[in-house]
Amino acid sequence: MDTRGNASSTADGSGAGRPTALARFAVGPVLGVASGFAAVQAALAGRYGFHRDELYFLAAGRHLAWGYVDQPPLTPLLARLSTAAFGAGPAGLRAVAVLLGAATVVLVAFAAKELGARRAGQVLAAAGAAVSALVLALGHLLSTASFDLFVWTLLGVLVLRLLRTGDRRWWLAVGAVSGIALLNKDLVLLLAAALLPSIACAGPAARAVLRGRWLPAGALLALLVAAPNLYWEAAHGWPQLTVASGISGKDGLTNRLTFVPMQLVYLSPVLIPVWLAGFRRLRDDGRVRWARPLGYAYLALCALVLVLGGKPYYALPPLLLLVMAAGCGPVAERLWRPGPEHRRGRVRLVGLLLVAALVNSLITLPVLAPRQLSVLSALYPESAEQVGWPELTAAVAAGWAAVPPEQRGRAVVFATDYGEAGALVHYGARYGLPASYSGHMSFYDWGPPPDSATGPVVLVRPEPYPAVERAFTGCRQVAEVDNGHRLANEEQHAPVLLCTGTVAPWSRLWPRLRHFY
Repeated sequence: MDTRGNASSTADGSGAGRPTALARFAVGPVLGVASGFAAVQAALAGRYGFHRDELYFLAAGRHLAWGYVDQPPLTPLLARLSTAAFGAGPAGLRAVAVLLGAATVVLVAFAAKELGARRAGQVLAAAGAAVSALVLALGHLLSTASFDLFVWTLLGVLVLRLLRTGDRRWWLAVGAVSGIALLNKDLVLLLAAALLPSIACAGPAARAVLRGRWLPAGALLALLVAAPNLYWEAAHGWPQLTVASGISGKDGLTNRLTFVPMQLVYLSPVLIPVWLAGFRRLRDDGRVRWARPLGYAYLALCALVLVLGGKPYYALPPLLLLVMAAGCGPVAERLWRPGPEHRRGRVRLVGLLLVAALVNSLITLPVLAPRQLSVLSALYPESAEQVGWPELTAAVAAGWAAVPPEQRGRAVVFATDYGEAGALVHYGARYGLPASYSGHMSFYDWGPPPDSATGPVVLVRPEPYPAVERAFTGCRQVAEVDNGHRLANEEQHAPVLLCTGTVAPWSRLWPRLRHFY
C-alpha cells in the first residue's frame, strides 16, 4: 500500500483528515495498454501523408524562435527534434505524438489510482483513455493539442496529489509544468482560471491549499519558465490574441453549437456512463470529497470555452478524462465481483471498449484507403487534410513550368495559406521549385521576396482571396490541383494562377498580404 503524502506529516499540516492509503499502481497491465496503443499508432503513422498543420510545424522548426504569431515555440521544436531523431517522413514526425499519447494513457490510469482505484479500475481508466477519439487522434497527428493533452493531464495528476495530501509544496511542481505548458499554448491559463476558483469554492479543507507562500512561488516559477515566450509576445504586439479573436469571430457560433455533442464524441459514447459515475462520485462520495474541485473545474472550463467561442476540445484535457477516471474505480469494483451477472457485465464492458476502439480508429486513424474518406471527412475533416500535398506541389510545378526560362530568375512562387506554403517548402525541391513565400501566419515574418523579383508570380489559392489577387496583375489559370483520390478536401481543384507581375514592390505589398486566420 502507498502511504506517502500523509497529511499529518506535511510541511504545514494543511491536509489533516485526507485519506492517503492507495492501492499499488498496476504497472504491468497499464503499460501493456499503453504499449498496445503505441504499437497501433506507430504501425499506422506513415499510411497517409502530412497534415497541413504538420507541414507548418516543419517549416517553423526551420525558423526556431521563442514565439510565432499563432503559438509559442514548443511544438515546432518538437517537430524538429522528432524528425531529426526518427526520420523526415510522417512516421518520424509523429513519433513524438505517439509517445505523448501513450504517456497520457499511463497518466489517466495514475489519476484513477490517486482517486482510490484498484488494479481493475486503473486498467479500465487506461483502456478508456486509449480508445477515446481525441487521444487516438492526437496520438496520430503532431499538433499543439498533442502536447497539451499530455501536459494538462500531468497537471491534473499533480493537482490531485496536491489536494489529496494537502502538501502545498506541490504548487512548485504545478508551477514548473504550467510554465512548460505555456511554452506550448496559452490555453493553460483557462485551466488555471477554472481550477483555482473551483478549489476556493470546494470547502475549507480544499481552500487550505491556497494559503501560504507555495502557490505564489509556483505561479512565479511558471512565469519564469514561460518568460522568453512572453517577452517575444510583448515585443511583437501579442499576435496570439489576434489569432484567438479570429478563431472566435469566424467559428465561434459553430464551436458553441457543437460543444456539448463533441464532448461526448471526444470521450466516446461508450464511456459516458463511466464519466457520469465519476461525476456522481466526486459530488456524493465523502471518501473523495477532497477531489471535488475536479468536477467543479470541468464545468467552469466548459463555461469559459463557451463564452469565448473556443474549440470544443479546449475543455477535454485533462478534466473530462480525469472525471472519467474517477468513475473507473467504482465501476470496476462493481463488475469485478464474483457471480455470473458480474461476469456478463465484464464481457459487455470489454466488448463495448473494443467497439469504441474500432469505431474511433476508423474515424481518426488512417485505416481506410484515401478514396474512402469522403464520408468520414465530414465527421473528421483532419483525415482528408493528410492527403494530396505532393500532388498540390506537382500542380504548382506545372505552373512554374509555364514561366519562360529567361524570366525565372525574377519569378516568385506564392501561396495564400500556411498549409500550401508548408507543402511547397517541404516538397518543392523535389519538383524543381524555388523558395516559396506566403503572408499567412508566421510565414509573413520569414520575409518577403526581394524587390528585384518583379514577376512572373505563380500563385496557388484554394479559395478566392481578393485581397491577395489584387496584388498581382494579368493572372490566368495554368494548372489545377488534383489529389488523385477524388477526395474533396480544402485543396482539391485549387487553381494555380500565373500572374505577369506585382502592382508594387514586394516591400510595399508585404503588409497588405499578411493575414492571421
